[in-house]
Amino acid sequence: MGEHTGRYVHVAEWFTARSYAVLGFDQLGHGRTDGKRGHTDSYEDLLEGIDRMLEEADRRFPGKPIFLWGHSMGGNLTLNYALRRKPDVAGVVVLSPWLKLAFDPPALTVIAARLLEKVYPKFTNDRPFDPTHLTSDPEMLVKLREDRRGHGMITARFFFGVHRAGRWALEHAQELALPLLLMQGDADRVTSIAASRKFAERAGSLCTFREWPGFRHELHNERGREDVFRVIDDWSRERLRQG
Repeated sequence: MGEHTGRYVHVAEWFTARSYAVLGFDQLGHGRTDGKRGHTDSYEDLLEGIDRMLEEADRRFPGKPIFLWGHSMGGNLTLNYALRRKPDVAGVVVLSPWLKLAFDPPALTVIAARLLEKVYPKFTNDRPFDPTHLTSDPEMLVKLREDRRGHGMITARFFFGVHRAGRWALEHAQELALPLLLMQGDADRVTSIAASRKFAERAGSLCTFREWPGFRHELHNERGREDVFRVIDDWSRERLRQG
């Protein structure tokens, strides 16, 4: 939420240096896409972005195994995509998913937003942006503060679409049919690690769950991010060996 592909260049560089091809895209209302910032007409429109990315991956690299990777709001989408679409991929990697938030928004704000979703779905809340909730790495904090494409805007329709999808994924975790690597830092103040634990428990043996002590919301931007990348690399290669 509020991100764009430019924030993942260092991730792509690490993995392409190890023989992976990496594709990403800016979601609706984000990055270089057109339209209102932080808005989508429907949650289904967000899932269709993944459809198009997989079609492009198949066009560019026919016959190659594919892993889906999603973080935070993207983790919500990736889990829902895996559960609802059951794509033909080798595995799924999800970091710090928005299944539930790590905090409870004020009750009156939620009530007002529910009403606005029905009468004015494009109503926008510009959330305060605190990069220290995302990473403890000083270098990454500077980059986040200087990022001009990132934003804190989210509309009522967008929020409740993702909110409901997170609850749906938790309720249907036992239907997981793909290998999943699910990871989160125990110092995450953005999304709920308790919800991720619950998802992993319900998903069963197909889900490998790992907690990162002291890591904040963006595992891929933390001081020990290369350790995170190595775990993903090892897990992915093991999936390919098991075939």
